[in-house]
Amino acid sequence: MIPGNREGGRPRVFRLAPMSAGILALTIGLGALPVALAIAAARQRLLALPALLVAGIYLWIWLRFRPTRFEVGDEALVVAWPLKRRQLSRRGITGVRLLDRSALRAEVGWAARVGAGGLFGAFGWLWTSRRGIVQMYVSRTDGLVWIERGGGRPWLVTPERPEAFARALGEPPART
Repeated sequence: MIPGNREGGRPRVFRLAPMSAGILALTIGLGALPVALAIAAARQRLLALPALLVAGIYLWIWLRFRPTRFEVGDEALVVAWPLKRRQLSRRGITGVRLLDRSALRAEVGWAARVGAGGLFGAFGWLWTSRRGIVQMYVSRTDGLVWIERGGGRPWLVTPERPEAFARALGEPPART
């Protein structure tokens, strides 16, 4: 729990947005890989290890790379994954804005993902020619929220209800 929040001491919670159609299709397609390897391993034992390895990677991405929710409190933005949590101080957040794909391209220039991508979304770093490294946790190609951090890397996220999230994060914290 984040102390001192406006809504009865509770943070405003925004889940990670549902996957867009293209990411969902890619995830379903990639989901067939460990199943196919497991079926093949039933006939050829040599494929059992690759099947387990791929399934383990998919599980690791789900548990450690793909956040489940964003909690906007007066003191911090908490990003929560099934196996970890990270707090970003609200004092360090200098700007929040919605971006579409063309505005993102104008902001970052040429970019390359470093981390998990395609399966459930894109998570990790986005190396960009104009902004350097950007923390990225996106499950969609729309509803992008850019979080500017004065002393740290910017973040790019796709929470559910992106307008409400940006508004909640952009408003000044309540003074106690």
